[in-house]
Amino acid sequence: MPSSVIKHFSYNTDQKTLKIMFITDMVYLYKNVPERIFKLLKASGSKGRYFNAHIKDKFKFQKLEEE
Repeated sequence: MPSSVIKHFSYNTDQKTLKIMFITDMVYLYKNVPERIFKLLKASGSKGRYFNAHIKDKFKFQKLEEE
């Protein structure tokens, strides 16, 4: 289901990082994210709501340059 907040996201299993590109084209890399969090985000009906409840302010992150 398309998100009104998140344009794209991907997960790196080895590094446990979740990369999220928002519709604003801002890209953030969230660190030490368990794979189950990524899978639940992927399965969630509302990506933005899941992000706000389970990822935002819960993991360290860094802002990346726009892609």
